[in-house]
Order: sequence, then C-alpha cells, then structure tokens
Amino acid sequence: MGDTETPGQSGGVPADQRVQPATGALVELTPTPGGLALVSPYHTHRAGDPLDLVALAEQVQKADEFIRANATNKLTVIAEQIQHLQEQARKVLEDARRDADLHHVACNIVKKPGNIYYLYKRESGQQYFSIISPKEWGTSCPHDFLGAYKLQHDLSWTPYEDIEKHDAKISIVDRLLSQPVALPPSTEPAFQGLTD
Repeated sequence: MGDTETPGQSGGVPADQRVQPATGALVELTPTPGGLALVSPYHTHRAGDPLDLVALAEQVQKADEFIRANATNKLTVIAEQIQHLQEQARKVLEDARRDADLHHVACNIVKKPGNIYYLYKRESGQQYFSIISPKEWGTSCPHDFLGAYKLQHDLSWTPYEDIEKHDAKISIVDRLLSQPVALPPSTEPAFQGLTD
C-alpha cells in the first residue's frame, strides 16, 4: 500500500501544487468573438510565422524554469530557517535541562536571583552550591570546583563566562523598553516635500 500513488499525486505532492511541464497554449479561435461577426476572418486566423510558435513555447518554458528557480530559492531559505529554529530549540532544551539540574543541586542557603553561585563536587560525588569562590578559598579549597553560575531573575542559570554577554543583552532590552515611543505630533500623515 505504501508504493501505490494516489490519483492526481506524484511523489506525495498534490497535482495542483506541482510545477507543470512547459506546454504553450494558443487562444482558441472564435469566428464570432463576443457575438460579433469579424469583418475579415483572414486577418484574425492567419497561421503567421511558424517561429512565433517556437518563440511562444520557449517563453513559456523559460517562465516555468524561472518559477521553479524562484520556488526553489524560497524553499531553500525556509529550509535554512527551519534548521536554525531546530538548533535554537535544541539549545533551549539543553539550557532547560541544565537549569533544572542546577536547581536540584544541594545548597544550604536560599538562592537569590542576581547572585553568583559556585558549584563544587565532594569526594562522595555530591555536588553542591556555595557562595565562596575558589579564589576566596585559595589553596585550601576542600572540593573540586566545577563552575560558577549566575541565577537570573527568571530563575535560569547563566554560566560565569557568559554573564557579561547576557547582561549586555538585558541592558539593551531594558534601554529599548525604557525609551518613550516617539509619535509624531500630529495624527495626520506627514508628507513634507511631497505636496505643494
């Protein structure tokens, strides 16, 4: 059943959505167009130059090629956007998994957004958060240091090396949100220079 094609379809693409092969068609000849008899049917039914038909067919074929190329280009852009969105979705899921794991790490203090927490690992394998950095411990750091994270206000975690970049993004957004929306003083369209 999987190899049979549905009538009107080819390769899973409905017939009305497939690019049709180049077939030129001429307008039908009517002896009385619009119900009016022509004065000279000879002038309207002349065979004309046979090269005109070839040129017409070439034009139709070229149009089909351009339409196919345009559709291919647009679909390529959409495919690239889909790939980019898939990568973003993967990163969001990875970040969410990391954030959930970090929220379940042992910690004897109430974590507050905006603070940096340092992740350590005991010999037993237990991971825990501390507010004491390895620099503050100096050479007497009792456990393996795994990394530092900043708890954001949305309760997500930002790795220490990304804090500056993340804060810069937040700062830009805050500036954009704090700017008043500039509206023109008049509700009428401003066409200065376009009218007398």
